Amino acid sequence: MAKYVVAKVGDIAPGAQLAFKAGGRPIVVYNLDGEYFALLDKCPHQGAPLSSGVRSGLAGHDGPGRPCMKRQGEIVMCPNHGWEFDIRTGQSWFDPANTKVKTYFSEVASGNEVVKGPYKAETFEVSVDDNYIVVSV
Repeated sequence: MAKYVVAKVGDIAPGAQLAFKAGGRPIVVYNLDGEYFALLDKCPHQGAPLSSGVRSGLAGHDGPGRPCMKRQGEIVMCPNHGWEFDIRTGQSWFDPANTKVKTYFSEVASGNEVVKGPYKAETFEVSVDDNYIVVSV
């Protein structure tokens, strides 16, 4: 299985996400309080990007008459039809017996553990002049 460097740990804040392509596949990485989880960025129903979906939790209760929201931010809803998926497992809350989104292993690794690929993109010098980002070509 190929490994792809996605970002530095500080680049995806807790509660945030990052969508990208790896091996030609759309993937989204979520930071849930310092734990990272990656899903295929396609709803299995009609392929909508889950990274565009609203995140919520699960309705629960702390006792009679005390409703609450549990696992806040750990459930993502498909932006097209509202199917909900557990970010940690990919499990569907719409049809859990039959529908699950593909999950991927993710980890935090030091830079010296990652092997550099054989290709390198052409780079350009970038500077900041007052409030302008300047690229030298």
